[in-house]
Amino acid sequence: MELYTKDGNPLQVYEDKVFSRSGNVVGRIKDKKVFGPNGRYVGTIIGEHLIYRSTDSAGINPPFTCAKRSASAKANRAKIAVWGDEPTIPA
Repeated sequence: MELYTKDGNPLQVYEDKVFSRSGNVVGRIKDKKVFGPNGRYVGTIIGEHLIYRSTDSAGINPPFTCAKRSASAKANRAKIAVWGDEPTIPA
């Protein structure tokens, strides 16, 4: 699965985990939503984009731990115009 942020920044997906371009853990996928290691909502998957939507932010999941992955050299994509905000992604 290819996944990008609303602004077109590439993310890495491995099994049910999402990682930033630099390999930091962003969160875990659960029913088209991504929850961070602390269990808090990060964003909703719309097509192949991760978008923060305040209406979905009430959800919470159990915290988890995961090792960092190696960095990716994937190119950015164009920003998309959909309802929602750019999610907060660790550098």
